[in-house]
Amino acid sequence: MAIAAAAVIVPLGLLFFISGLAVNLIQAVCFVLIRPLSKNTYRKINRVLAELLWLQLVWLVDWWAGVKIEVFADHESFNLMGKEHALVICNHRSDIDWLVGWVLAQRSGCLGSTLAVMKKSSKFLPVIGWSMWFSEYLFLERSWAKDENTLKAGIQRLKDFPRPFWLALFVEGTRFTQAKLLAAQEYATSQGLPVPRNVLIPRTKGFVSAVSHMRSFVPAIYDMTVAIPKSSPSPTMLRLFKGQSSVVHVHVKRRLMKELPETDEDVAQWCKDLFVEKDKLLDKHIAEDTFSDQPLQDIGRPIKSLLVVASWACLVAYGAYNFLQWSSLLSSWKGIALSAVGLAIVTILMQIMILFSQSERSTPAKVAPGKPKNNSESSEARRDKQQ
Repeated sequence: MAIAAAAVIVPLGLLFFISGLAVNLIQAVCFVLIRPLSKNTYRKINRVLAELLWLQLVWLVDWWAGVKIEVFADHESFNLMGKEHALVICNHRSDIDWLVGWVLAQRSGCLGSTLAVMKKSSKFLPVIGWSMWFSEYLFLERSWAKDENTLKAGIQRLKDFPRPFWLALFVEGTRFTQAKLLAAQEYATSQGLPVPRNVLIPRTKGFVSAVSHMRSFVPAIYDMTVAIPKSSPSPTMLRLFKGQSSVVHVHVKRRLMKELPETDEDVAQWCKDLFVEKDKLLDKHIAEDTFSDQPLQDIGRPIKSLLVVASWACLVAYGAYNFLQWSSLLSSWKGIALSAVGLAIVTILMQIMILFSQSERSTPAKVAPGKPKNNSESSEARRDKQQ
């Protein structure tokens, strides 16, 4: 991490981790004392606590880096966002797709009740992963034998969720890179499938299971497609911390859950067909540099995240000032050494967070060797297991 970048990242990291640990502590107390008595009360409190933490990252996007997110959706779908339970599926195009989703959730009024299906290692990330665990995110091991029951149990727990929630599922299973696209194209060619150009081949088992268990209480699927205009650099966590802007286009189409096919095999095919359609939509975006089939919606830039960050900054600064006066920490070499160690730990944690978000470092999508088309079912099952 360059010195100039560290000069910006370390103060932001201190603010995020100190305030985040305070949120984690309150979440833990509520989990132990309130959740056994009333799960709904715990969820309502946790929604506020999670939002106080996530708004700092929304501020990073909106106000620090000034990332411009343009949403293309019909008026009916746009007005329903945040007012109903929804399963959100999206192509995994950039390193901050999850943050883009949080920004849209914040605009829709459901940031604190937005959940996602994540890989298991995510929950061990200090502050952010712990808060996700308290917020009932679903963590999978990428082994369907273990994940099937985990996913089913996690979704069933959401049946009595007190507020409209979004459950985000990246059905490609990994972030898009050219290397992963080449592997997907090789697999598609060997199996006689449509060869993707802008997306990866979806892993349908998790999606089929989610649809099966959510049909009875989730009315809609929000089909989101993320694209980066030609004139904009791709957004990354490091660019955000440096205050460097980007533009992100998001196409949203609301699909009714009741209109999906009934059988698991047909639902899986529906998902595959959807990504073929998504691929064509991205071809059109590349040609036109916009999503011309849907109107552009104004999502604004609310000052709520700015006020929350300013409040956290004042609280942390006041607490740090009083602590330093009380402890005289910087009056001795030992205290200075301890402070330096603390700053080093924060720097390392921020570096881990940045590396964790990078698509080139995400788990590669392993593709099974090509088989004749009549063996496609077993080959696809093997591919799902390996990913």
